[in-house]
Formats: sequence, structure tokens, C-alpha cells
Amino acid sequence: MNSRERFLETMQFGKPDHVPYFEEGIRKEVLKAWRKQGLAAQADLAGMFSTDEREEIDLDVYPHPWPKRWPTTKAELAAFARRLNPDERSRLPDNWKKRVPGWKQREHVLMMRIHQGFFLTMGVRGWQRFYELMKLIHNDPGFVRAMMQIQAEFVAALTERLLKDVEIDAAVFSEPIGANHGPLISPEMFVDFVLSSYRPVLDVLHRHHVNIIILRTYANARLLVPVLMENGFDCLWACEVNTASMDYRSLREEFGGGLRLIGGIDLDVLREGRAAILREVEEKVPPLLAQGGYVPLADGRVREDIPLENYIYYRQLLEKVTSF
Repeated sequence: MNSRERFLETMQFGKPDHVPYFEEGIRKEVLKAWRKQGLAAQADLAGMFSTDEREEIDLDVYPHPWPKRWPTTKAELAAFARRLNPDERSRLPDNWKKRVPGWKQREHVLMMRIHQGFFLTMGVRGWQRFYELMKLIHNDPGFVRAMMQIQAEFVAALTERLLKDVEIDAAVFSEPIGANHGPLISPEMFVDFVLSSYRPVLDVLHRHHVNIIILRTYANARLLVPVLMENGFDCLWACEVNTASMDYRSLREEFGGGLRLIGGIDLDVLREGRAAILREVEEKVPPLLAQGGYVPLADGRVREDIPLENYIYYRQLLEKVTSF
């Protein structure tokens, strides 16, 4: 099987030759630190371990030009909407026409980052806009719904434009919506303001037969999982979270096989040594693999404070545990 076939078979709860393994992301500063620990200058980590290639297309869903001040009233929305033109040539990824033929012949996994989530979509980049948005939710919920809807229709049109040219394997919605204690808005508010606005985008994805809809969250989104599953999301990718509150074994026990999973291995154990790594992998990975629909992966980017020998041991152990 190639990487694409392996991923799709896994996500369909089928029988791949083995589950795919995606690289967590190794930054240059990590490689620099590891070279001081003995990693050869020309070493290829992808060649040292069994790694499945994965690529993500990142949609440009930002307003052009960037607003000096984000809207706070419905009267300002028409002018804001003009900043969201899905037909702008600059919205396409670099070298789009040249890359499309290769994507059509690919053997690797191709995902598309579709939506940046509630807070970023509403212009939250700091505490001032966050406070402003919280007041708007309370004082003018109709404005919040209208602004989310405008951006959803824009994202849907842009997604339609791109999917006419290329077939993707999964769509990724990002949702940095809370912290380790839980989401910053309730499930009811999430349905009202967020999931309702996703409908035009999800309709486009379903029309183009994109059947794997991923929520990639950077917080404890457990309270949101039931409403997510009710609204078309069938895969969770939890990153950099408190793994006790987002434990994948517990999630599977509660929500069953309808929830596909990517990640779930606590990155912190890679700092602790072999015993901790062995315990984490052996306790979590085999039962989830037995249930299917699971891609094991550490829950965040590898940092330079993780020793090279720990990372090598982790990758070798994961290959051993996941081989059928």
C-alpha cells in the first residue's frame, strides 16, 4: 500500500498493511540540538524510520486588506465582506497550476486546512478583541452569527474553487477555542455561533465526496465532541492538550467507533526517558489500534529539549507496536 491508500483504509476501519505514521514536525532548531547529540549532519529522519508522507494545502481565508479595526456592528459587515473575495488569484497556493497535475497522480495523503475556527475568524489576535467579542456575544448575538455566516460562505466558495481542480483525502478545521480546563464557550453557544456557520462549507465538502472531516483542536474540547459528531465531524486530532482530559481511550469508550482519532500520545513522555515512553505507548496504542480508525502520533511538535535517544527509542517502539 502507498501512504494515501494506507491512510484511507485506516480511516475506513479497514485492514491496512500497517497504520500510517506521520512526522510530528521537526524544526531546524531541533535538528541543530540533535546534531550536538550525535545526529549526522546529512541524516534523513524520514529515511531512518517508516514515515508516511502527508501534505496540507493551506487556504488563504484572511481578509484582503487586513482591517485596522474589526467590525462590531452589522452596518460594518458589507464593507468587511468586500475584503473576502474568493476569486482573487492570490487566494490560491503558490504554483497552483503546476502543482495540480502532481496532486492528481499522488500516492501521499493530501489534506486541506479549510477553516481557522471561531475566535480567529472573528478577528481575535489579542485580549482587546477577545474582550470585545465576548461583549458582542452577549449584547449582539445576531451580529456574531451574521459575521460568521459571511465568512463561511466565502470559505465555501473558495473551497469549491479549489476542489474543482484537486481531490483531497481529508478536510481540517482548526479550533483553538479554549484551554486545558475546557472550551471558552458552551456547547450550546458553539452550535449556535460556530457549527451553524460551517454548514455551507460542509455542504461543499460532501458534494465533492470528502468524507473525512477533522477537527484539530489545541485545547480540551471534550465537551464539544457530542455536538461535533452530530454536525458532520468524524475525526479528532487533539494537539498540545492535557492528555488526561482528552484521553483517547476514554473518548473511544464514550463515543464509540464513529469517532476517528489522530494523535493521542503524550509528547511530554519523550522528555522523561524509556520507561515513561514504553508505558505510554504500550498502554494507549494497542487497544486503539485494535478498534481501528486510529493513527498514532505524538500530540504536538517535537521540541529541542527532547533528547535524540528518546526520540529514536519512541519511533522504533512505535514501529514495533504498530506492525501487523
